[in-house]
Amino acid sequence: MADILKSGMTWLSQQRQAHMSSLVVYRREGMAAVALGATHSRTDIEIADDYGATISAFVEDFLIPSDVPAFEPEPGDVIVADGRKYEVMNLGGEGCWRWSDPHRQARRIHTKDIGADA
Repeated sequence: MADILKSGMTWLSQQRQAHMSSLVVYRREGMAAVALGATHSRTDIEIADDYGATISAFVEDFLIPSDVPAFEPEPGDVIVADGRKYEVMNLGGEGCWRWSDPHRQARRIHTKDIGADA
């Protein structure tokens, strides 16, 4: 019997890639730049300090298909989207990316906006 949830997640991921993504450029020092389709998103985070104060913030995320690029994102990589540069960064103990769903259809890459692409 087919796994209906996995089939549905695969279909949904294909629809997101086809209708909700835009072209970005992925750069890593010492490698050729890679153009790929990505969905721009964000992750809201809350951090409590030692005194109980809560700080709310967010990071810019990009969802990319799991098979593109063929390497794992690393801190310091840069994604260029809409004339802006976003540096891949670690998010707490989570690392710089995580799977966006239980069937590993896409990676959610955590970044910060570092300015205009010159």
